[in-house]
Amino acid sequence: MNEKKIIELKDIAVSFDGEPVLKNLNLSISDGEFVTLLGPSGCGKTTTLRIIAGFITPDSGDVFFEGKRVNDLPAYKRTVNTIFQRYALFPHLNVYENVAFGMRVQKKSNAEIEETVTKMLELVNLKGFEKRSVSKLSGGQQQRVAIARALANNPRVLLLDEPLAALDLKLRKDMQTELKNIQKSLGISFIYVTHDQEEALSMSDTVVVMDNGVIQQIGSPQDIYNEPENAFVADFIGESNILDGVMLEDYLVEFFGRKFKCLDAGFEPNEPVDVVIRPEDIDIVEPAKGHLTGLVTNVTFKGVHYDTIVDFKGFKWLIQTTDYYPEGSNIGIVLNPEDIHIMKKSAYSGMFGDYSSYSEEFDELGDAVAAAEAEEEAEE
Repeated sequence: MNEKKIIELKDIAVSFDGEPVLKNLNLSISDGEFVTLLGPSGCGKTTTLRIIAGFITPDSGDVFFEGKRVNDLPAYKRTVNTIFQRYALFPHLNVYENVAFGMRVQKKSNAEIEETVTKMLELVNLKGFEKRSVSKLSGGQQQRVAIARALANNPRVLLLDEPLAALDLKLRKDMQTELKNIQKSLGISFIYVTHDQEEALSMSDTVVVMDNGVIQQIGSPQDIYNEPENAFVADFIGESNILDGVMLEDYLVEFFGRKFKCLDAGFEPNEPVDVVIRPEDIDIVEPAKGHLTGLVTNVTFKGVHYDTIVDFKGFKWLIQTTDYYPEGSNIGIVLNPEDIHIMKKSAYSGMFGDYSSYSEEFDELGDAVAAAEAEEEAEE
C-alpha cells in the first residue's frame, strides 16, 4: 500500500440544527488504502463520507486532496465517486448504458466508452449482461452494475455508504470478498461506511471506530480487536468482558481480589484501569484448578460453540467454548497473561462488559433497531 496521503481531514466540525455531529475530526487516508468508518447509527460516519464527497461543507476545518485544500470544490469536480445503499440505477437503461452514462455526459468517444464498459463489466463478473434490463437483475447484480458505473469514470477514491445493507447474508459475504478483490486489482482508495463489525474487520486495511462524532480508535483490524483503546471499542468490536481493575505495576494487574500477570505497561502504579477479556480466550477447568470459580447461569448453543454465561461474585461473564457445561455447573477458569488486555479509564468505563442482562431476544431486538435506523438514514 502506498503511504502517500490522498485525503486529509483536519479539525472538521459539523453541526445540524445546533447539534454537533462531528467534533474536531482528524483523519488521513493513504493512496490505495481500504478504510472503513465503523460505528453505530448517528455516530457521524456518513457525514464524514459526505464531506469527502463534497455533498456537505464543514462548519470549520479543512479538507485536503493530495495536499490541495478542496473545501470549496463542488462534488462533481472531485475525483471521487459514491455508491449508496440504494444504487440509483436508471431503470429505463440497460446494463451497458447504465455503466456508460457518466462517460457519455463527459462526451467520451464511443470507442473509449465501449472499451471501458467491457473492462468494468469483466471486473465485476457481469460480462454478457450488457443488454440486460437492470430491473431484471438480482440485488447482487444491481450492486455490481452500480460499482462498474462508479469505477468507469476512473475515480481516485471510491466512497461506499452501507452498500451491502440490502443484501441477504450469504450474498453480502460474497460481495465483501468481491469488493476487496476489486479494490486490490485497481489499487485505488476505498472509503467504506458500515455498522457491521465483521464486515469492517474482514475487508479493511484500516478501521476507524467512531461514536458520538468522535474518532475513538484508528488501527488495523487486528489492533482494533486485540488492543481496544477504551470500553466502547472493546464492546463494539466483538464481545468483551470488561472489569474494573488496578494496575499495581508494569505487567501486573489486580481484579476480583487476585493478582494476574499481563503484557501491558506504561501505567501509573496503582492506576485504576478497565480490564478486557475476550470470551473465546478463557480456558475452563475444574473449580479446584481455576484462578477464579463461578456458576453457569445460562447456556446458548451457537453452532460452532456455546455462549456460556458464568456468574463470578455477582458479575456475569460471557465465555465461548466448544465444551458443554449445563446451567448450575460450578466451573473454574484460567487466564493467561496474553488473554488479559488493559485499557485506561474513559467516559465509557462501567457502561459495558457485564452480561447480567444477556439474552438472545435482547440481541435480536438490538439488531432490528439498528436495521430500522439504517433504513431511516438511507431515506434521508
